[in-house]
Amino acid sequence: MSNDDQYGDVGGTGQTRTRLPDYPADPYSTPRRTPRPTRGLVTVVGVVVLLIAAIAFANRSGDTPDTSAANKPPETSPTAPTGTPPVTTKTAGIPKNFAHDEQGAQSAAANYAVALGSDAMFNKNTRHALVDGIYAPQAAAALKGPQDAAYSPAFLARLGLDANGNPPQGSTFVTRAVPIGTRIENYNPTAAKVSVWYTGLIGMSGDKSTDPVRTTWKTWTFELNWVAEDWKVVDDTQQDGPAPVPGDVPVSTSDDMSKAIKEFGGFTYAR
Repeated sequence: MSNDDQYGDVGGTGQTRTRLPDYPADPYSTPRRTPRPTRGLVTVVGVVVLLIAAIAFANRSGDTPDTSAANKPPETSPTAPTGTPPVTTKTAGIPKNFAHDEQGAQSAAANYAVALGSDAMFNKNTRHALVDGIYAPQAAAALKGPQDAAYSPAFLARLGLDANGNPPQGSTFVTRAVPIGTRIENYNPTAAKVSVWYTGLIGMSGDKSTDPVRTTWKTWTFELNWVAEDWKVVDDTQQDGPAPVPGDVPVSTSDDMSKAIKEFGGFTYAR
């Protein structure tokens, strides 16, 4: 179009601009409203504004964030270890200096079960050392003779051991007591009676073994006296069980059993 057109040019380009009417074109109709934001959008915007304000408030000059909660140690969970820590001293491989309380008596009983269930009991010299370290002096003196008779060469031979309690070359003699739990039967500061529920391993691991390693379940009850600043055994008895239903875990080979006994050490037990 020419510049003489009634609309005139726009920006000197020689082009025209045409404005179309909003619909409806009826001048008497109600004007169209601008759509309002939805309530959800308003809510989101409000939350963002509050969050920004809170951050700005926390970061103001001179403010120090409260770290008291972060410095608090975590609360003890129900499965965390409790009670007196394990003893740290031993004599002839036997833990000693147990606490003079119920927990100390239970710890002593559990550790004595482990020692008396070990292969050291099958050699006379090491057996006497264990008995002297675990039993009160009078009880130890009375016990050594009957025990020596019980661990006779004939008994050891039935287990596949020689007269000194040694297994044949290439075989591993397995005997362990593994405490499951302890129970106080009665207690006072000078005497305690403690039962130890444990599972045991006993047998010979080797290619030519006729006595494969098997498990046992027993309860070992110890009568303890507080003697020379420690708990000592004055009498003990055993009974079978409680025993769970055997699982369906495949039996390990003799080599695996021998390696496990040599590679996996035992524990010092605490209650």
